[in-house]
Amino acid sequence: MKSCKYPISHALTSFNGTLTEKAEPRKPSKSGAKVHHLPASIWKKKAVETTDPLDTTIRRSCEFFFREQVSEGYWWAELESNVTITAEYIMLFHFLGMVDKGREKKLANYILSKQTDGGYWTIYYGGPGDLSTTVEAYFALKLAGYSSDHPALEKARAFILDNGGIIKTRVFTKIFLALFGEFAWFGVPSMPIELSLVPNWAFLNMYELSSWSRATIIPLAIVMAARPVRRLPPRARVQELYVRPPRPTDYTFTKEEGILTWKNFFIGVDHLLKIYERSPIRPFMKKAMAFAEKWVLDHQEPSGDWGGIQPAMLNSILALHCLGYANDHPVIQKGLEALANFCIESEESIVLQSCVSPVWDTALALKALLDAGVPNDHPSLVKATQWLLDREVRKPGDWKIKCPDLEPGGWAFEFLNDWYPDVDDSGIVMMAIKDVKTKNGKAKDDAIKRGIRWCLGMQSRNGGWGAFDKDNTKHILNKIPFADLEALIDPPTADLTGRMLELMGSFGYPKDHPAAVRALEFIKKNQEPEGPWWGRWGVNYIYGTWSVLSGLQAIGEDPGQPYIRKAVNWLKSVQNEDGGWGESCESYHDPSLAGIGETTPSQTAWALLALMAAGEEKSAEVTNGIQYLIRTQKPDGTWDEEQFTGTGFPKYFMIKYHIYRNCFPLMALGKYRSLSGENN
Repeated sequence: MKSCKYPISHALTSFNGTLTEKAEPRKPSKSGAKVHHLPASIWKKKAVETTDPLDTTIRRSCEFFFREQVSEGYWWAELESNVTITAEYIMLFHFLGMVDKGREKKLANYILSKQTDGGYWTIYYGGPGDLSTTVEAYFALKLAGYSSDHPALEKARAFILDNGGIIKTRVFTKIFLALFGEFAWFGVPSMPIELSLVPNWAFLNMYELSSWSRATIIPLAIVMAARPVRRLPPRARVQELYVRPPRPTDYTFTKEEGILTWKNFFIGVDHLLKIYERSPIRPFMKKAMAFAEKWVLDHQEPSGDWGGIQPAMLNSILALHCLGYANDHPVIQKGLEALANFCIESEESIVLQSCVSPVWDTALALKALLDAGVPNDHPSLVKATQWLLDREVRKPGDWKIKCPDLEPGGWAFEFLNDWYPDVDDSGIVMMAIKDVKTKNGKAKDDAIKRGIRWCLGMQSRNGGWGAFDKDNTKHILNKIPFADLEALIDPPTADLTGRMLELMGSFGYPKDHPAAVRALEFIKKNQEPEGPWWGRWGVNYIYGTWSVLSGLQAIGEDPGQPYIRKAVNWLKSVQNEDGGWGESCESYHDPSLAGIGETTPSQTAWALLALMAAGEEKSAEVTNGIQYLIRTQKPDGTWDEEQFTGTGFPKYFMIKYHIYRNCFPLMALGKYRSLSGENN
């Protein structure tokens, strides 16, 4: 595999157990991954005695991570989502009029490779067919030259029509179709550009949206104000995806039962906004367009990224194109290069990732190696720590609107994303680098102090933490017609609050610290009746329960308390017969499926770490889980995992972090060996 070369090339390693090429946007690695051999001394055993299964499993895993570390010091694994990300990439180049047929063929090959036997596409491995995803894949393939009578498209079309056709797709799919005249712009929920002018003190303003929504919607509002249409040749059109020719009533939104509901209220507001948008008199539109244009330009990173995510990046390019920026304009070119840096290319295919996660991956790998007993002065760990320290965020971002007096600090997810650091990455980074010996210990300590202050300053009034914003809790925003992904806000959640408790406890904060007291109240209030906690950023209740129990242990909660024992008993009750744990993404739709699913290495590790945090390291359940991980490791030190265990938007956008199946088992095995006294 190699990185996408449209328009630039670079190198990165993958996490499939072999060395391959991928991308490093700012410091291309010409030599690939640097190999660091693990010193035998860390195992505290003679070479002849290292045949113990637990030791052998840990050693193989560590050696894998040393092989995969990039020479600059970081780790970076693929972040897999669904084919809409790549499909929209094809749409972008058609809209811009700059199609490279050779590259498009590879993009189309990737999309086809993910089609199921049922003809549809899913949003996670083994999941049900998803209508919007299938429509976008179908449309992209037609743009790429596939005819409607191609067997793959025939099967996809049957699924689409059986499920209601284009009319039943989600908002973002309709917007992409509208760009090419395949859906009527008046059928898209309104998002008037003038809303960008609403002052920040107003009850509903752009800074009450989540960071990812804000970074996507502001440029998208420019596009929706312009309502551009690039007409397609007949062969590329997808009118066959309508069950019947659409009528005006087909573009109306489905109301909820009852009269006085927020959703129905906002549907009425949308009708009024559409009347306003058709008016020839819009006195604030010019000012709003200028404001939004400046906002988009200001929020572009030096690397060309916007928000570090594909939707914000792609929509910003579309917005600037609608404003008259030429394809060869430096801002557009930098944006296209940033998108190209998200690509992974093989001989046959190209996939565009929705995001990249080098900071997250590096912190997790570093923490796993430390938990496995690698010395804290090992060169690989020191180098990774310095790489992370170099990526501390020292500029004010959007969070500054609600925290004007808070000093910048913390870390973001990507190589460079100064506008949007987050508490989750920041917490893991600081816990990972805490005990690593660096050349400049004071610089590390200062960065940690800034990071902790920033994280504590992001605590919401209800005692919990969201990821990117403080007090981002206007839940009624998820009722507007535009919000059919139910993800317009970034409210505090139990998993992130557990992470912050773990951070505080790791650095000596007492349980009676005001922030910890409020966080504990939030945790207790949000526990599910059966005992677990819902997971916002990982699938699902197993992830949330791991994060919370780890935090409770670190802050000093008595594991014998009834609410903790309830969580422990729940974890034990959902252990699979093979000794592992698993949970399907469907648990976001159906909570009765909490903790139920095919066993995965990452979810098994989360359950083990949670149980060990509650003092269960000698239990039969933990022993059986550890044996599962030992038994299923491959000779190269890795584990297999097809399932998606990461979460973008619950229900609607799931993620497979390719590092998870390897880093979390190593953490669990290392913790187990340390706590149980095995082989010491």
